[in-house]
Amino acid sequence: MEDTPIKYTQKEYEEAIAKSGEEKYILRLYITGITPKSTKAILNVKKICEESLKGRYELEVIDIYQQPVLAKDQQIIAAPTLIKKLPLPLRRIIGDMSDKERILVGLDLRPKK
Repeated sequence: MEDTPIKYTQKEYEEAIAKSGEEKYILRLYITGITPKSTKAILNVKKICEESLKGRYELEVIDIYQQPVLAKDQQIIAAPTLIKKLPLPLRRIIGDMSDKERILVGLDLRPKK
């Protein structure tokens, strides 16, 4: 069986592009207390979200010291960890959140190079 490319009309293509710019992002950032590393991760993620997703995201910051059950449920093994719950697919980004390009790729806002 041969793979045939999916064909779209110009209108369908334009609607798909427009819809992709409206998707709401649901993000969770898991941190460990109010430390310089955690504070930096929060600031970096908020800045990236405001630049790339302004008005289209919800960011929940979860301190795993205060809410260990939430970290256990999500199998968080390192912090900071950013989880993109929506839009699918689910993604996890682990580290200090200072590499903007890595975060944009992880959020599916930029293609991998």
